[in-house]
Amino acid sequence: MRSARLDDAEPDRLVVRTLASAVSRGTERLVLRGGIPASEHQRMRAPFQQGDFPFPVQYGYQSVGRVEAGPGEWLGRTVFALYPHQDVYLLPLAAAMPVPEGIPPQRATLAANMETALNALWDAGAGPGDRITIVGGGVVGLLLTALAAGLPGADVTLVDVEPGRAALAHLFGASFATPGEVNDDADIVFHTSASAAGLATALSAGGFEARIVEVSWYGDRAPSIPLGESFHSRRLQLIGSQVGAVSPVRRPRWPHERRLAKALALLDDARLDHLVTHVVPFAQAPAQLPHLLADGEDALAILLDYR
Repeated sequence: MRSARLDDAEPDRLVVRTLASAVSRGTERLVLRGGIPASEHQRMRAPFQQGDFPFPVQYGYQSVGRVEAGPGEWLGRTVFALYPHQDVYLLPLAAAMPVPEGIPPQRATLAANMETALNALWDAGAGPGDRITIVGGGVVGLLLTALAAGLPGADVTLVDVEPGRAALAHLFGASFATPGEVNDDADIVFHTSASAAGLATALSAGGFEARIVEVSWYGDRAPSIPLGESFHSRRLQLIGSQVGAVSPVRRPRWPHERRLAKALALLDDARLDHLVTHVVPFAQAPAQLPHLLADGEDALAILLDYR
């Protein structure tokens, strides 16, 4: 934990006091262990990151706070910002995204994860009636499950090694399977587990000429990819989806601001509160976060509480 002096407020900036911020578990675990490849140091910079990879670095991009100073129409408003974990900060007006009424601050911190899921759904070209499999029941995988299950007539299955994820899959209107129970008939498969075993499961789940959308990011790891056996005879498509750019089919009409606003609006669903499994007081973050970010720890959304 480090202290810093806040600069003087300016007319084009808001003073935001944080209510909650979400830890992006997969990416911030890579940051913690120094797993950001040198080739990606610039591309993986958070919008308001301080310092440089590998360390010391102030990282994070899922913050929700209340405006304490700024133009009158902003005072008292709750805003989402792609800002690191910090209790009070200055935010350019252009970087503030109002949180819709009725969406609590803790759930609003999931906006960046929802944006990732929405973009992946666009990249996949999934539509009504599709048979969709999501491999990996982390936060992004579960948000994808919720979005896909909302497509009319879609047959959605969440696949995870943890049987306890079945309850969440059913909550969102999807079926559940363990890796050994996966069928090979999906039209669209999303992989979000960031593991070689999960990627192999995702490839095995696709039907003939299915599209496999890789949403995971492995950092400096190089997972094995099983491109032998029936990969070519089934004419599978393996594509990458990354939230840094709007999906090509939406890009001409969907600037980033519109996409983020839609992601926030899609959080108007109380079922999503079940994705928050750990809330850590901000002052206790140095003591608790390393353990919660460790491999093998069963955690979904980890929030820092600043109240």
